[in-house]
Amino acid sequence: MKTEEKLGSVKRFGARYGRKPKLKFSKIEAEQRKLHKCPYCNKIAVKRAAAGIWKCRKCNAKFTGKAYSVSRKIIEKEAAIAEEEPVVESEEIEETEEVSEEA
Repeated sequence: MKTEEKLGSVKRFGARYGRKPKLKFSKIEAEQRKLHKCPYCNKIAVKRAAAGIWKCRKCNAKFTGKAYSVSRKIIEKEAAIAEEEPVVESEEIEETEEVSEEA
């Protein structure tokens, strides 16, 4: 993957500021601009109104949160789900047990 593809909207800075600060800024900017899950109606329709102020487009709830995301816990849960290993099928486990019994 090329650096240009990772940067997204940070390409506007060109050759200034260095690669690592731009990558960090890109992650933060992408997080704050995406739609988040509303804690009241559970619809993914929350947008950032200002730093720390979030508004749901569906139920019009306005509430406070972190500056760049609704809450830190949501980010950690999403990261944990993405890092989870695939679940082993129960059939595969049964087959290995049968083989060990025969031996």
